[in-house]
Amino acid sequence: MARELGLNPRKLGKLDNHRQEPWKLPLPVFIEQLYRKRFRKDHPDVVLSLEDRARPHEHKEPGRRSVGSSSRD
Repeated sequence: MARELGLNPRKLGKLDNHRQEPWKLPLPVFIEQLYRKRFRKDHPDVVLSLEDRARPHEHKEPGRRSVGSSSRD
């Protein structure tokens, strides 16, 4: 859910200090609340892991040109 919201995992630590600041929601509950507010549903339709999301892009990698070659030569 956090990926679909565009949240940076490195920045989530700032949000996850509900023990020090009791008025803050726990991080998983906060993310669920943001998701519900933006998409108006409780959970994503399709849940994919990072590996599954990267898999369609694997076949595109070998087709790229190398750094030294160019078509202008």
